[in-house]
Order: sequence, then structure tokens, then C-alpha cells
Amino acid sequence: MNILVIGGAGYIGSHVARELLDRGHQVTVFDNLSSGLRENLFSGAAFVHGDTLRYEQLISAMRDSGAGAAVYLAAFKAVGESMIKPEKYSVNNIIGAMHLLNAASETGLKYIIFSSSAAVYGEPEYLPVDEKHPTNPSNYYGFTKLEIEKFLSWYDRLKGIRYASLRYFNAAGYDVKGRVTGLEQNPSNLIPVIMEAACGMRGELQVFGNDYDTPDGTCVRDYIHVNDLAAAHALALDYVSGNDKSITVNLGSEEGVSVTEVLETARRVTGKAIPAKITGRRAGDPAKLTASAAMAGELLGWKARYSDMETLIRTSWDVYRDK
Repeated sequence: MNILVIGGAGYIGSHVARELLDRGHQVTVFDNLSSGLRENLFSGAAFVHGDTLRYEQLISAMRDSGAGAAVYLAAFKAVGESMIKPEKYSVNNIIGAMHLLNAASETGLKYIIFSSSAAVYGEPEYLPVDEKHPTNPSNYYGFTKLEIEKFLSWYDRLKGIRYASLRYFNAAGYDVKGRVTGLEQNPSNLIPVIMEAACGMRGELQVFGNDYDTPDGTCVRDYIHVNDLAAAHALALDYVSGNDKSITVNLGSEEGVSVTEVLETARRVTGKAIPAKITGRRAGDPAKLTASAAMAGELLGWKARYSDMETLIRTSWDVYRDK
């Protein structure tokens, strides 16, 4: 199938593009390179330097590529920033997604694989979080993702555009075969920030609070390897196109690891001291968040293969230590 990967030069997008190429799809990457990198582009994929906020660019890319499906990974995703700059997230995330849906309707594109987030759930009422859990985002980033899911549902009903909304937890790690080496730009997620501290790109790690109701006081999260995420995108496309049916599924390792545990694993694997400083809590951060990924296993035949913390840290360090 011809697939337009929107945001395909970014951290997750480049891994998704690689997975789709490996499975024999024809891939066109559409990216404005605001955070994506040319070094994350693969010779087997076409590239369009374009922006989701430029509707005509998106339309042209869909028509020229003959895309039958799109993978949408072009959102801003820093939780803390979203609480300070909601305008930025409204414009890029929501308007960009509306342009995608309208362009799909206009060109006849039938399938969309949407990079959603566990942030749609907010503070968990029970753990692990499954797809039936109430959605009540505690940060503006999560709000934008949930609104896009609602738009997708309406376009499914009104326009017959089938979608998979993949609610994933904390993406981390790098390609286990070493084929993606471009670093995330201005990362806000824990593991790349730890890697930057380990290799001297930043002075120290800031730990946002150590007084949560968790065993060691630091936030507990469910981390998922980016190769596992990429495989899920490909399997979701197979399911949606093969069954003519939209789905919403969680993607996670189903294991919770605290900030302190991640940091200690990183110190051991890298052999670096990795200085860390406890600071105040960050707005919108729940204490614990872990996934139930049973539905992804049942519907897609998916399971996390590389999402143990050792592999997450090792594949990250393989890239960062050479920078």
C-alpha cells in the first residue's frame, strides 16, 4: 500500500517509516522538519517537505503519492509546555489533524493510523488502564489528543474514513538494529533527558517531585520501546484495512517503572553518575500510569518484545554515547 507518514522524520515517525518499508509498503514521508531530521529519512521512502497547517501541501502530497493510508504523528507532545502554551498546541495538533481529515475526505484516502496518547485518560481511577477507562485529560496535550479522536470518530461515521487510534504510553529506546540515529530535538520525556545528562549535553536531570504516592515517591510510568510501537502501527493498518473497521487500543509494556528505577538502570548501563536534582511537581502529572494492552494483543496479535528497561536504556545509549 502507498502510505503517507506525516511526521515521518521525527523520532517515532522514522521508526514507523522503517517498519512499513520493511513490510513492503511504499512510503512517502511528509514533514516540516521543525523537530524531524533529514538524517532520519530512508532512501527507500519519498520525502515531501511540507506542513500540516498548509492544507494545499497536504492535498498535493496525498494526490501525488497515491496514498491509500496515512499515519499521523505530527503533534507537539511536551506535557509541561502544553499547560503553558495551549495556543501552540491548539493550532498545531488540532488544526493539523482537521486538515488531515479534510484532505483525506477530498482525496478519497480511506485509512488513518493516529498516534494518540495515554494522556487522554488523565489521573487513573484504576490500574492498569484499559480502553474502557474514563477519559479525563489532566493536561492540555492529552485534551488535544482526545479531541482528535472525537473528530476521527465523526469522520468514520460521516465519511467512511476508518482509523486506528493508538493510545500509547511512554515511548523510548532506539531501533534495535541501529538504523535510526537522529536524536530527538529538545526532548521532554524522561529517558532521552537522562541520556543527555549521561553524555554531558545537559548538566543534570530534573526529577519533578519525589512526594507522590508511589513506593519511592517518584512517578511510575509504563515505557514502551519504539520498535514495538512501530510494529503496532503496521499491524493496526493491516487490521483496519482488512476489516473495514475502526479501533482504539492501548499500547504499553503493562509494567510500571518509577523515575528513580529508570535513573538507576541508566546509571548501571551507561556507567555514568548522571547527576539528578529533585524539583517541584509538574502540572498535569498523575502519580502512576500503567497500561492494559490486552486488546492490542487480541485484535492485532501484538505484544511488546523490546520494552524491558534494560533494552530501552541500552538502545538509547548506543545512539547517545556516540554523539
